Amino acid sequence: MDVSQWAIDLKLAPADRDRLGGLIRSGSTPQKLVPRARIALLSDGTRLNGAIAREVGVALPTVHRWQRRVQEQGVDGLLRDKTRPSRIPALAPEVIERVVEMTLQEPPGEATHWSSRTMAAASGVSGTSVRRIWRAHGLRPHRVRTFKLSRDPKFVEKVQDVVGLYMDPPQHALVLSVDEKSQIQALERTQPGLPLAKGQPATHTHDYTRHGTTTLFAALNVLDGTVLGQCAARHRHQEFLRFLNAVEAAVPVGKVVHVILDNYATHKHPKVRAWLEKHPRWVFHFTPTSASWLNAVEGFFAKLTAKRLRRGSFRGIVDLQAAIHRYIAEHNKTAKRFVWTADPDRIIASINKAKRASGAGH
Repeated sequence: MDVSQWAIDLKLAPADRDRLGGLIRSGSTPQKLVPRARIALLSDGTRLNGAIAREVGVALPTVHRWQRRVQEQGVDGLLRDKTRPSRIPALAPEVIERVVEMTLQEPPGEATHWSSRTMAAASGVSGTSVRRIWRAHGLRPHRVRTFKLSRDPKFVEKVQDVVGLYMDPPQHALVLSVDEKSQIQALERTQPGLPLAKGQPATHTHDYTRHGTTTLFAALNVLDGTVLGQCAARHRHQEFLRFLNAVEAAVPVGKVVHVILDNYATHKHPKVRAWLEKHPRWVFHFTPTSASWLNAVEGFFAKLTAKRLRRGSFRGIVDLQAAIHRYIAEHNKTAKRFVWTADPDRIIASINKAKRASGAGH
């Protein structure tokens, strides 16, 4: 008798037999795995390999292959195929380097950036290869980030001052991050949208009716994360003074108030300065120009926009303002202390590096 026909006992453990049986019975098992599992279960030393091949409906070498795989790698070896070399030859290193160098240069013609198709046509390689090279080298020519470097001559001093308030606030004092979110539009969608469903995202119409705008003045208490907000029709020093008076009335007597805010002209208006002179417990700390990201309340504004405003539909200004105040009230119920984690020295070093790179590029 041919030795290839001999019965083989794979000596499977009961747990492995249960696992293979589950694969055979499961309707979600890939079909290529079912014959492998049957071969392993039938290889119990009582059946010849030829009989196993006929019962499973495969060739005899297939039975030998999966029996060897189980002997070498166990049951897990049945669940994956061996990796096979691609029939397409790999790109030469100089070709890859040429694609990378071309990507870092401006594209020809009037295009502002490379696409995989234009790069494939220009370099003579396939679009799939271009995308693979870009992915391996971390190149994303289709994406662009916006930025603006601060040119404030007191940038370092102001960063250290503001971050110092976040990380080590003075005792018996209040640290408030103050700013305005202006031009919040009361947009009403022209038709009701469809709700979220399985396989169907929520929808809203692309068109809308404008009912005007409002401005939100907000003060984030860095120590506990709560927000005091006030909506106003306009964005002037008069409205800012009314907001300061509202905050003044809400702050306990005897507390020094340190306020972090940006360099907007409203915050430096002569009447605002006069108000500060009448309220000596208030101290303003200005962020560097073009550095509003340093103001903690901007994070609250971003959440307000993403969670309440962007998808909202408002019948008018009153409806919009009511929704904003409800969101603030809800936020304050679970507010947490603002924690600053970025190292100011690393921020300053990163800005200096960006300035050097920008100067070299222009």
